[in-house]
Amino acid sequence: MAYDVAAVRARFPALDEGAAHFDGPGGSQVPDVVADAVAGTLRAAIANRGVRTAAERRADAIVIEARQAMADLLGGTPSGIVLGRSMTQLTYDMARALAKGWNPGDEVVVSRLDHDANIRPWVHAAESRGVTVRWAEFAPETGELDTAAVADLLTERTRLVAVTAASNLLGTRPDIPAIAEAVHAAGALLYVDGVHLTPHTLVDIGQLGADFFACSPYKFLGPHLGVLAADPGVLETVHPDKLLPATDVVPERFELGTLPYEVLSGTTAAVDFLADLVPGEGTRRERLAGSMAALERHEEIMLERLDSGLAEIPGVVLHGSPRRRRTPTTLFSVGRVPPADVHEFLAARGVNAPAGSFYALECSHRLGLGDAGAVRAGMAPYTDDSDVDRLLKGVRELAG
Repeated sequence: MAYDVAAVRARFPALDEGAAHFDGPGGSQVPDVVADAVAGTLRAAIANRGVRTAAERRADAIVIEARQAMADLLGGTPSGIVLGRSMTQLTYDMARALAKGWNPGDEVVVSRLDHDANIRPWVHAAESRGVTVRWAEFAPETGELDTAAVADLLTERTRLVAVTAASNLLGTRPDIPAIAEAVHAAGALLYVDGVHLTPHTLVDIGQLGADFFACSPYKFLGPHLGVLAADPGVLETVHPDKLLPATDVVPERFELGTLPYEVLSGTTAAVDFLADLVPGEGTRRERLAGSMAALERHEEIMLERLDSGLAEIPGVVLHGSPRRRRTPTTLFSVGRVPPADVHEFLAARGVNAPAGSFYALECSHRLGLGDAGAVRAGMAPYTDDSDVDRLLKGVRELAG
């Protein structure tokens, strides 16, 4: 089924402001149905979850529906879906809980390719328990993290490996199933940051082999929230600190305080919107498969248009491998122009392509870009040819 980007764009009120948005990796725009779902929940009677009043039943249904929607999106099970304020918060919480079982001399592995949200929680947890942190290095010339870079660090003392499914800075995608096989052969757990992968392809956490998979709905057209997916059996073995009256049932034992019902409604709406990007039949998971495949093709076309255009502009440097397996994300520099100045120049022309390290500080430094980083342009379901052409025009003008 053909991807109708014009029809998709018509569902995003924010696009009426006229900007070309390449800032999706930091947070996408939302379609009308997501905004309506959030507002509708706020307007309705709501209460703590229960079964006696309509307000209680509404709250309970919203939570159940959101867990099912995220399970459908990630190929998981609703009882393995943990909901929280952000991926960072969920990862810190899980790191502290898992670290209770670590001992001095144990080891954890993190990667320089990752966003700091999948590095620092593990570093801090390791420090609190006298655990050694080992670093997997990626190749700066390609931006690729080879499986061997992780596997060679594994020992009988490895307790956990944290790695990204896709670099939020470069878009490069490590071979997670191969890494998972090596990690599990060493008797360790695998925690995968799926924040930058989930918006661009159909995820199947079982096929990936991830013990934990974290993502953020606001990166795939939803509201601000964090989601952690895991096998319920694995979650049963983890015991976080919690309030005494709070349930010990999985996954609720990991959810501190009252959940944001309006945000959960928006998340379900976002998953439904993704499932219906192209016409299709079947279950929501089946429709998601068709829609995400069509989206992936569309975004690849947009990425090729951008990459080939940037490569023709004198003085522009593309960082990382230009054509290897990656999400539709481009990181580039324009001659000696500071990245922040490129960002400002483009913004003045209605092109939102931000600059920086985007919390992937270890990655930015390994690339030789330091704290300043570079300019990042990410594709989204609403990106079209005119957006890409506006970005290229602005860069040509700046490059002179």
